[in-house]
Amino acid sequence: MNKLILIILMLFCVNTQAQIKNLFKFSTFYIAANGGTSLSDRSIYNVQDILTTSTEETPYDYSLTAGIRKIKRFQYEASSPFKDGTETTYSDAATIGLSPFEYLFEIDYRRQEGVEYIDQNHFLRYVKPLWMTKVEYMKDGFADIEYYEATQRFRIRGNKKLSFNFGGVTRLAEPYGYNPLDEWLLSNGNLHYTYLAIQEGYSIDVYDQQYMNPNGDIVATSSDVWEQVIIPQVLEEYVEKKRNELENQFVYSLVVGFDYYTYNKNFWLHTWGNLIPYHYNNGGEYSYHNYNNDKQWYDYSGGLIFGLKINKHLGTFVEGKYHKYWNREWYDFKFGINYIIF
Repeated sequence: MNKLILIILMLFCVNTQAQIKNLFKFSTFYIAANGGTSLSDRSIYNVQDILTTSTEETPYDYSLTAGIRKIKRFQYEASSPFKDGTETTYSDAATIGLSPFEYLFEIDYRRQEGVEYIDQNHFLRYVKPLWMTKVEYMKDGFADIEYYEATQRFRIRGNKKLSFNFGGVTRLAEPYGYNPLDEWLLSNGNLHYTYLAIQEGYSIDVYDQQYMNPNGDIVATSSDVWEQVIIPQVLEEYVEKKRNELENQFVYSLVVGFDYYTYNKNFWLHTWGNLIPYHYNNGGEYSYHNYNNDKQWYDYSGGLIFGLKINKHLGTFVEGKYHKYWNREWYDFKFGINYIIF
């Protein structure tokens, strides 16, 4: 019995090692750093009493990228000896890939024009002839969008180039559409910003025209500075605080989509699209239906990669992807013409 158990354990270990090896076969792990000059320094002049000059400096731009990917290249994608973190691989967003199982885990720490943010894109995708499933986490710090998404779909194969899909999609995200400032709006559309600031700990000495922050420090000595400089900061901090206090919300929806791919050495077209036309209304306080007059809305995404070599000299290309979720848009694109002179 002991020998039998030992043999079973050995076979299990060998099988597990083979599966792990196959899981990472042809995958690429990469770490890269990039940087460059940002906006030039800007001179600021002040003539309140006497002329004074100060310089506003913008630190250099940089990105730190780390990730691991196992995604088979499409035929139109040129091979590169290294991943340097600056690539724009639009095909990663496609619904269908070339291999049954593909994945991507990537995180980018960036600073652009003095603003620091984090981008993340992680997904697992499994595709079979009659169905597919994908689990994804997306965070675009520059576009201020973050969500988890899981989708399961049936596939209908039109031909080798075209396929359609339909199924369900579950998303988890903050309650987009919620505006914490709505409760401070007056009947005339103005904002009760002074009372909001006082609630947040600010105080006002009307007699001496002094405006203090929650720590008691004087931050303004005139109503102009208070309204034009301090109040916008108060509102921004208040909105961010209230948004962070809320839990993420589940959204259950139906999705339909398509994927088309054709290639030869002189012409290629890869395009895909997803439409989410129906969303279950759970009646929650922060359901997006509440911010859309209790009506359904359309979320959608898509991409296009097109290339045409007109002759030996002339060629053109168009590439891009687009997302619109909860009335928030983010996209990338590029296009151009190449002419080779012999």
